[in-house]
Amino acid sequence: MTGLTRVLVVTAVPAERDAVTRSVARGGVPLPGVRPEVLRVCPARTRVVVDAVAAGAGPAAAAAGTATSLALGPGRGEPYDLVVSAGIAGGFAPYAAVGATVVASAVLAADLGVRTTGGFSDMAELGFGVVAHGPPAALAESAAAALGAVYGPVLTVSTVTGTADRATELAARHEGAVAEAMEGFGVATAASLHGVPVLEIRSVSNAVGPRDRAAWRVPEALRALTDACAALWPVLDTWKDREGPWPTQETVRDATRGGSPGRP
Repeated sequence: MTGLTRVLVVTAVPAERDAVTRSVARGGVPLPGVRPEVLRVCPARTRVVVDAVAAGAGPAAAAAGTATSLALGPGRGEPYDLVVSAGIAGGFAPYAAVGATVVASAVLAADLGVRTTGGFSDMAELGFGVVAHGPPAALAESAAAALGAVYGPVLTVSTVTGTADRATELAARHEGAVAEAMEGFGVATAASLHGVPVLEIRSVSNAVGPRDRAAWRVPEALRALTDACAALWPVLDTWKDREGPWPTQETVRDATRGGSPGRP
C-alpha cells in the first residue's frame, strides 16, 4: 500500500455511497472492503484507494460512523490520508442552483448553540467548543476547479430548513454560505480528532427555503455527485506532494467572515 492515497468517503445514505462508487464504474477496480459495510474501489490511473461508507443521517451518526472507520483504519495498520464528506444538499440562492456541485471552503455548524430573545449565539461564542472546520485550502481550491464547482462555506444543520424565514436567517448569519446539509460538521469533527484532513463535496438537489418535494431533483443530484467524484480522484492522486499546513480554527473563522463564494 506504500505510495497510495487512502481516502475515506462518508455519506449519509447508501444511495449517496453508491453514487460515489459508481464514479469508478468505467475502468475502476473493485476491491474487497475491510468490513461488510465498506465499499472499496480503486479509481483507474490513480494511486487512490477509496473506502465508502454510509454512516447515517445527521451530524451525530456521521461523527460516530467516521470515528469508527478512522479507528479501524483501511487495514494493514495504515491510517487514512483524507476524509471526504459527500452527498446531496440544499443550495443557497443565488450561489448554488439545483444541479450545481459545491466544494466547502469551510464546514460550519450552523445551529449548534443557544437562541434567546437577543438572538443566536454559537458554541464557540459561548466558550464550549468549535463551530468551524477547514479543509486544506490548496486541496479544496484545486478540487473546486477540477469539478467546476461553486466554492464557499457549507452549513451543517440538525434540522433541515423548510421556510423562507429560516433560509434568510441562516444566509444572513453565515455570509456567503453556498449549501446546507446534515453531516459535514460531524464528519469533520471526527476527522479533526484523529488528525486527518477533511473535504466536503455536495451536489445540489433542491433550493434552501420553503419545503417543496416536487421541486427536488434527487436522481439528477446523485448523477452529478458521481461525475464530481470521477473528477476528484485525479486531484487526490497528487495532493500530498504539494499541500501545506492544515488551517487552524482561527484561520477558518477568519476565512468565513465576509467575502463572496464562487469559483477559485
